[in-house]
Amino acid sequence: MLQRIQTIWVFLAVLAAVFLYITGQDVAVFGNIPVINIASIALVIIGSLSIFSFKNRKRQILLNKISIFINALLIGVLVYWLLNLSGGIDFPEKGIEPVFPLIAVICLLIANVYTGKDERLVKSVDRLR
Repeated sequence: MLQRIQTIWVFLAVLAAVFLYITGQDVAVFGNIPVINIASIALVIIGSLSIFSFKNRKRQILLNKISIFINALLIGVLVYWLLNLSGGIDFPEKGIEPVFPLIAVICLLIANVYTGKDERLVKSVDRLR
């Protein structure tokens, strides 16, 4: 069922990955390799798979954990980028990019909590049969 609460949380995490893709166009962490763009596209694909695997809750939890891991790596890479970024006259403000993976991690953790509740509810109903 697509109308479950965890679907909304996963969708918000996918939306955060889309915003990261849009705002991360100027991020050059490791030279010319588009690490942020590749990771953002991977997060959107994994999040979409997680949304549409609502019948298999264990797979949904696994996909969310993979997304949390990728987002945690992105937070580390973006914080590294921010610490090495000069804040002079040419670039006076630093980016907002690390906020989006942090929002995604929080949303995915909440989605996993609700998915786990659904899994426990289904197991308890199966015991009654």
